[in-house]
Amino acid sequence: MNRSMSSTSQSTAAKLTVCFHCGEPVTQAGRWQVEIDGILQPMCCPGCEAVASTIIASGLKDYYRHRTELPEISPAFLEQSANSDSSKNETVSARDSLLLYNSEALQRQFVARLPSNNIASSSTRVPERAEATLIIDGISCAACAWLIEHRVNQLIGVESATLNLSSHRLVVRWAINDIALSTIFEVIFRLGYTAGPFSATAEDKQRGEEGKRAIRRLAVAGVGMMQVMMLAVPLYVGMAQQYEVFMRMASMLLTLPVVLYSARPFFDAAIRDLKTRHLTMDVPVSLAILLAFCASIWSTFNQGIEVYFDSVCMFTFLLLLGRYLEMRARHRMGKAGNNLMTLLPNVAYKVDNQQEVVIGAADIAVGDILRVRPGDPFPADGVVVEGASSVDEAALTGEYLPLSKKIGDPLTGGTMNVESPLLMRVTATGAEGKLSTIMRLLDRAQQEKPKIALIADRIASRFVAAVLLISASVFSYWHFIAGSDHAFFIALSVLVVTCPCALSLATPTTLTAATTALRERGLLISKGHVLETLVGVNRVVFDKTGTLTLGQLSIAQVVTLADTLQGQRITKANVCELIAALEADANHPIARAFRAYEDANNTLADTLKDIKHHPSQGVSAQFQGRELRFGRPDFVMSKLPSLNSLPAINTKDADKSSTDIGQWLLLALAEQPLAWVQMTDTERPHARQLINDLTQRGLAVSMLTGDPSASAKTFAQQLGINDVEYGLSAEDKLLRVRAWQQQGDVVLMVGDGINDVPVLAAADVSLAVNDASDLAKTHADTLLTNGRLGVVFDALIVADKNRTVIRQNIGWSLLYNLVALPLAAAGLVPPWAAAIGMSFSSLLVVLNALRLTRMPKHIQH
Repeated sequence: MNRSMSSTSQSTAAKLTVCFHCGEPVTQAGRWQVEIDGILQPMCCPGCEAVASTIIASGLKDYYRHRTELPEISPAFLEQSANSDSSKNETVSARDSLLLYNSEALQRQFVARLPSNNIASSSTRVPERAEATLIIDGISCAACAWLIEHRVNQLIGVESATLNLSSHRLVVRWAINDIALSTIFEVIFRLGYTAGPFSATAEDKQRGEEGKRAIRRLAVAGVGMMQVMMLAVPLYVGMAQQYEVFMRMASMLLTLPVVLYSARPFFDAAIRDLKTRHLTMDVPVSLAILLAFCASIWSTFNQGIEVYFDSVCMFTFLLLLGRYLEMRARHRMGKAGNNLMTLLPNVAYKVDNQQEVVIGAADIAVGDILRVRPGDPFPADGVVVEGASSVDEAALTGEYLPLSKKIGDPLTGGTMNVESPLLMRVTATGAEGKLSTIMRLLDRAQQEKPKIALIADRIASRFVAAVLLISASVFSYWHFIAGSDHAFFIALSVLVVTCPCALSLATPTTLTAATTALRERGLLISKGHVLETLVGVNRVVFDKTGTLTLGQLSIAQVVTLADTLQGQRITKANVCELIAALEADANHPIARAFRAYEDANNTLADTLKDIKHHPSQGVSAQFQGRELRFGRPDFVMSKLPSLNSLPAINTKDADKSSTDIGQWLLLALAEQPLAWVQMTDTERPHARQLINDLTQRGLAVSMLTGDPSASAKTFAQQLGINDVEYGLSAEDKLLRVRAWQQQGDVVLMVGDGINDVPVLAAADVSLAVNDASDLAKTHADTLLTNGRLGVVFDALIVADKNRTVIRQNIGWSLLYNLVALPLAAAGLVPPWAAAIGMSFSSLLVVLNALRLTRMPKHIQH
């Protein structure tokens, strides 16, 4: 039952002690408590204590601040409470605790609502779907990731679930009305794993605890290994029988904590795998440790030929060492992404009724007015409503120079205010903010696996079963056919030496390192196929305005073609005001150029009805019963007025160090021309160097633009692009790209506007620049975060290196197993040597992948 937190319940709470979590009376004061915001809060039972501790550990303590109702208690639990007061001490079921994740207050911090898939309905942005990033605890190899992914993807209502083995993050996308989030958590819990909402702060804390546990287990195994190996030396050399028995007993006692404590993660994971009937590498590892330890105990008490306590300790230590180094590499790459989320401050200064109030970052709501002082980071996304300042966006975009911000300019949470105080209006918070969006795109890129990764996963998931069968076959041969007394230890060496650790790590560590390297350069990969497809790209296609140019258009000239309109004399000012009214709802570069002419008192604008935007063409509206059009001349009028008498492009105020591009647009009413408007733009930095580098690499470079003027071709030729088509609609661009693809070309498309959305979606690889429309960013495979086109060439180099490293890692892993397996099966590799070989192969794979993060930048910024 849901119990509202009304004034009645609050007054009752004042008279008696109630559970801070569920609101039930506390019968044993002080027995169960949880520290929340520095205060020990009472709990009524160990169940509530466990649930509250989980919420705090997940970094979601703001749930208690925002909740409007107390959590639902299961009917069975209430029935037990009615029958007996002592039953209140029973633990709340796991299912009831997971129901908390359906709370809107709890979801606000880590669940993002997604717009509809339908492009046509993108303007309404109906939140039909949701996406969340979860941290999964208990993963040990690729088979674990495979199991979780496949089980969650089987749920009705789940669109996708992808798990990154390197960061242990699971990104789930589901239909809100078809499945509850708690159901997804419950399925993961039933598989034997623990899931929690991703939080950068909580994950850093979890990493610290994970590192401490790993060091403790490693230390116990290391000390045990040294002591047991010291005792093993006289056993190998030979000694009197009474002393040999003592040495074996001492070795057994020293090995016991290594097996029971240091090796416990392997046993826990193996038991979980057997319960779920799915094999991972923890099964053969656990078998090897247990069989070797038990066989050595049998030999100790029965005067057997050999004992392998030293091999058990060495195998456990080396395996833990390999996992520890892999964990450190995983933490390092994960921390690079988490550094973005730590840019957000913990508090903000809200301006309410001219009063400044300090509030927590989690309490910020859309529409709040916040004051940001110089030197402080912006706590959320928003727009400037008062003041002007410079903003440092280096941590987000790599742009080292501060950017000027004035009234109406957008602000991104986590960037730094440099010079003057600003007032901002919040437009997005929490999971809807730009930083959270970037984190989700990063996770999606690392989790969507290319074909070679899927092949490696399939091999790893089946390799474990093959290892067990081969080990059993080797034991059968040596014991029953060859009659060897060493059959058991030969089979043990086979079991150890062929563990598929290196094969499991070969691809995910490399992909994570490559995407991290490109993110640090300013290129955000949002689709998993990008690095694989970039290797085969042989044609790069650019849009012009906003892509090869900065897209910061300015009005160079206005040439009027009529004298009056609606009884008013036509001037440059009212022409620009009328166009500003037509473009008021648009956000493309041309529309932004007329923002300064928006006027609430514009009488001409009040008469505009039924405004429609035509991609790559222009805009139209009804004006006093007649159609008003602005845009491309051939769109505005069927018979164009003469351009011969128009003046040349006015560049007297332009920066002479850069190329200025002129474009003439037409304004007309019912086929009657009103004015010509000339727009100018500026070449984007590094565009020429990028075109030159792409050409030298042997790639075909083309430009497709909607600009109908001949200046577009001139501009392209100045950059070094000879394959140019201008005056194209969105459909024309799509047809050109599909024609190239039919000829066998692999196309990389770089664009920015709504008119580029179809061709971005159709290209083999697509890239949206940082100023692109939201729809273009959604359909692009990669996003340029700093506006520097030179990173495109860096991406091609990293993609080549990524493929090379993946092939090296997989090749090494397979070669190692092909060589080590016959040697171990032939009895030439003792168990201790098998442990060293297996650990070394895993370490080599991780270190090879980390080389990608140290690659130099090709184009200096």
